Amino acid sequence: MKPVAVNKQAYFNYEILETFEAGIALLGSEVKSVREGRVSLKDSYADVKGREIFLYQLHISPYEAANIFNHDPLRIRKLLLHKREIKRLTGKIRERGLALVVTRVFLTDKGLVKIELALAKGKKLYEKKEVIKERDRAREARAALKNARR
Repeated sequence: MKPVAVNKQAYFNYEILETFEAGIALLGSEVKSVREGRVSLKDSYADVKGREIFLYQLHISPYEAANIFNHDPLRIRKLLLHKREIKRLTGKIRERGLALVVTRVFLTDKGLVKIELALAKGKKLYEKKEVIKERDRAREARAALKNARR
């Protein structure tokens, strides 16, 4: 599987509890644009509407060669999941107040475009600050170790 885009911000803003792989219903110009890597996952999320799950705020840039047959970059896209998966996700979202966040978009060996969804719980501000502090400490330790070797 070849990753096309990764949502690094999701790992910082959310505590990832569980991940799922889902297909996504795309138009032809969208598939070509994804293969070129013209995808932005920033602020993208999935939500349940009726008995289906839809993807919001996933930006797929217009494909230049599509002319007038191009797509809307931020259109709402349907996710392709089994009925039992949708029921399970719906229950967890409503029961625990979790969010469905897109963590990455990738191409399969067969050339299909898939996304990785994550059941996530939002981090508090103090948790985010602690992650930043830990990252800084690790960076300083690596720098000190590197200087000690010289």
